[in-house]
Amino acid sequence: MGVENIKFVSAEQAADAKEIAALVARARAAQEAIEGYTQERVDDLIRAMVWSVARPGTAEEIARHTVEETQLGNYDGKYLKIFRKTRAALADIIDDKSVGVIEEYLERAIVVLAKPVGVIGALSPSTNPEATPVIKAINAVKGRNAIVIAPHPRAKLTNKLVCDKMRAALTAMGAPADLVIAIETPTLEKTNELMKQCDRILATGGRAMVEAAYSSGTPALGVGAGNAVITVDESADLDDAAEKIRLSKTLDMAASCSSDNSVLLVDAIHDEMLAKLVEKGGLVLDDGQKAKLQAVLWVDGMLNPKIVAQPPETIAGMAGFAIPEDTKFFIVPETGTGPDHPFSGEKLTVTMALYRVADIDEAIAMTNAIQSYQGQGHSCGIYSRSDTNIMKLAAATRTCRVMVNQPQAASNSGNLWNGMRQTFSLGCGSWGGTGTSNNITWRDLINETWVSKPLATPKELPSDAALFGDVIRKLA
Repeated sequence: MGVENIKFVSAEQAADAKEIAALVARARAAQEAIEGYTQERVDDLIRAMVWSVARPGTAEEIARHTVEETQLGNYDGKYLKIFRKTRAALADIIDDKSVGVIEEYLERAIVVLAKPVGVIGALSPSTNPEATPVIKAINAVKGRNAIVIAPHPRAKLTNKLVCDKMRAALTAMGAPADLVIAIETPTLEKTNELMKQCDRILATGGRAMVEAAYSSGTPALGVGAGNAVITVDESADLDDAAEKIRLSKTLDMAASCSSDNSVLLVDAIHDEMLAKLVEKGGLVLDDGQKAKLQAVLWVDGMLNPKIVAQPPETIAGMAGFAIPEDTKFFIVPETGTGPDHPFSGEKLTVTMALYRVADIDEAIAMTNAIQSYQGQGHSCGIYSRSDTNIMKLAAATRTCRVMVNQPQAASNSGNLWNGMRQTFSLGCGSWGGTGTSNNITWRDLINETWVSKPLATPKELPSDAALFGDVIRKLA
């Protein structure tokens, strides 16, 4: 073996690998203990896990703790996520069959059996550390898996608080607490070790971490970058659209990557709709304010972490300009896209770029231009009463989700008013460099065994005329 093939491992790396190996071994033992659980018992476990964190009193405690530790978002947003979103996620999967035969295709004489993957290695971001561990954990356990959660260091205490409550609930239900394990002193090295040693990765976080998940050698489910683009056309209910855009733009101080980053107004309703957004608390920045805001939002071409999910008055203070007391979000007029127009990208703040477009065709072109810079595959939205425009946008954009007449940030990951699967893990397809296009749930965290029996009547191969049709003549 040549010297160039020798891999040197430091004592610290060896210690990290050993620590993670011990956690994974505990998780694997817990998973094996529930592999034979019935559907009823599995469902009782996930009910207990959600109740342990979402019950009255506890939800408030977690919401307060999250804001105090991370200094991101606000109490109301955190409370909605831990109290409401976790309940909705549970309700969405509680009646799903995830044990034994989960599907039958009688016409094909096939039945499908669900089997656990083993140990899920989950990454949890600092922007949603209160509910992400819960939703990932119940989806893991729904598939009879165990989960080890690596939090962002900025949210490690919140992650431990949430995981400890779920662990106590599991113990009270007579199940192994180690079905849920938190990495209590997270580091990049430990997270990388987890991704190497677990059986499947469920990655939610920054682009670098998701890319690391896909290159770890372990099967991974990752999310793509968000940069939601919203169109308002001439047929829209403008009052409804303005209120829902405000709600989406300000939810948890725009901590979500699904927050409305760019809003496109067609020419026919531009002035009227802009006035309504201003009535909802939007502040239209002039060129000087725009330049000052840009200087604090990005540092050396990277989003400034100090401004993420902060109140508008905090951001304005850092930027050096005054704002009215009733300002809820910033409106930045924009025309271009790409690196020379950073406001066309993801901002993770109460800041939206505003574009004027001629019609739905220009809106589609602009959506694709914006998302080819950042956020391709993730999601876009439209406020419209024209099915023609809605389907035209859906057909022509490179996106996995189109939210129609709904607040984007509260809707694309599922909510009570739509049929989207409840999750915080959004696949973005090949457009976003991920391996799936759907909202990731327990179904993505199992192995499936397909049992095939002979058909009662074998299929017959069609004649060449039926199978190939007019192609035969054209290629003669």
